[in-house]
Amino acid sequence: MENKKLIGVDLGGTSIKFAIMTIDGEIQQRWSEETNILDEGSHIIPDIIDSINHHLKLYAMTTDQFAGIGMGSPGSVDRENGTVIGAYNLNWKSLVYPKREIEKATGIPFFIDNDANVAALGERWKGAGDNQDDVAFITLGTGIGGGIIANGQLLHGVSGSAGEVGHITVDPKGYLCTCGKHGCLETIASATGIVRVARDMAEEYAGDSELKRHLDDGDEISAKIVFDYAKTNDTLALLVVDRITYFLGLALANIGNTLNPSFIVIGGGVSAAGDFLLSRVQKYFAEFTFPNVRDNTKLRLATLGNVAGVVGAASLVLENTKD
Repeated sequence: MENKKLIGVDLGGTSIKFAIMTIDGEIQQRWSEETNILDEGSHIIPDIIDSINHHLKLYAMTTDQFAGIGMGSPGSVDRENGTVIGAYNLNWKSLVYPKREIEKATGIPFFIDNDANVAALGERWKGAGDNQDDVAFITLGTGIGGGIIANGQLLHGVSGSAGEVGHITVDPKGYLCTCGKHGCLETIASATGIVRVARDMAEEYAGDSELKRHLDDGDEISAKIVFDYAKTNDTLALLVVDRITYFLGLALANIGNTLNPSFIVIGGGVSAAGDFLLSRVQKYFAEFTFPNVRDNTKLRLATLGNVAGVVGAASLVLENTKD
């Protein structure tokens, strides 16, 4: 096993990222392909197979050099059977069989899990989680995902929904979520949620604000624009950020009070706001946690960026081939 390699695959709606790694987590080769979601996503698995086989040939490597392939995928993942359903950003509306098809075509053992869980494994193993046994991960993107590692094990729950931190209810009378209930964290603190909060608060705001003028002029905004204005002390933008970080701090405090992990790692595009975001979330996290958790569970920004998915995916091989 010591000399074996790992392949990590991070499957997304826009691109598929690949990496060849050592079992110690060192990335030796990386590449990516565009995700072809046409024809109900029927090209995706053949494209993954072709890309892996092509690159093994390119690097003059053979299948017996590999301990396995790990992949993170959107949608509902059946880890045992290696199937995925309901990955709508891939056009996978009906059941697909990545494990069966990729193992058959490559001759390499294959393992799969949800993409947010896989990113959590990556940050825990080689990122901000410092390889601790108890780490929670939250990714703030278009939506909000998460993954929880407790006692060294990734939690899945009875139906695979453990770690769905985006659906923690933080405002019971709040926005309607795509899941059907009101006030999910995702409706407020995701990239799309931040834009919605900014638009609504701008309608009620009567003071001087560049962000308000930007919105009143009908210009498009993003979460990044909101944070950029806040960093210039724009009054409305600061109010928006305070509202967002209040609810994010509340949700993370509930995670901390329930699980008491070593670290809660914050990743995803919104986390690019850096310490400006983290310090404000930390203030509310401290307000809503009890002393033992407040003192021992630390908030951290993710450090792996775009490689968290492939690193975590590759680690699935190690998780599933332990003696």
